[in-house]
Amino acid sequence: MTKGILGRKIGMTQLFSETGEVVPVTVIEAEPNVVLQKRTEENDGYEAIQIGFADQKKNRTNKPEVGHAEKANTTPKRFVREIRDVNLDEYELGQEINVEIFQTGDKIDVTGTSKGKGFQGSIKRHNQARGPMSHGSRYHRRPGTMGAVDPMRVFKGKNLPGQMGGEQITIQNLEVVKVDAERNLLLVKGNVPGAKKSFVKITSAIKAN
Repeated sequence: MTKGILGRKIGMTQLFSETGEVVPVTVIEAEPNVVLQKRTEENDGYEAIQIGFADQKKNRTNKPEVGHAEKANTTPKRFVREIRDVNLDEYELGQEINVEIFQTGDKIDVTGTSKGKGFQGSIKRHNQARGPMSHGSRYHRRPGTMGAVDPMRVFKGKNLPGQMGGEQITIQNLEVVKVDAERNLLLVKGNVPGAKKSFVKITSAIKAN
């Protein structure tokens, strides 16, 4: 069954393993999450739990959000997500979920919103090669051919300049290096999508061996 928690990316640091090897880790702060709702097969057509993280400011909430949160005896949350494929019998409305659901060595999937890069060219956005930079080339960092002449149009999906980043990204099979229950921290080996202070969702790895 899937386990999951919501958190906030703090930044990166490094640890030393028992063999003296340097391990780069991402620090994720995951204060206790609250179970806001239980989705059932009878009512919703699927089974899941809805969890919330980080209190929402009062001036940013509306009556439906307040009423929804009051059913779980809590306050409206800024970051709300659903975790599917869970054992509903293990959860109750208003129950808190903390980092101790994971252990050192667990494999996890982390989902976040990638850093926004603004409008970028095809070289940076799609890793395309540039043309010769010599004098007289007249082709340096342009996208190149738009396709065949006959269609008289550019097909959808063509790698062109445009908005880069700001997309939902999931990195799979990351390893939990350390669980700090006292400070509500998860230390994950490697990098995690998103900027500092951005929200991330951590779930059990679906492709774990």
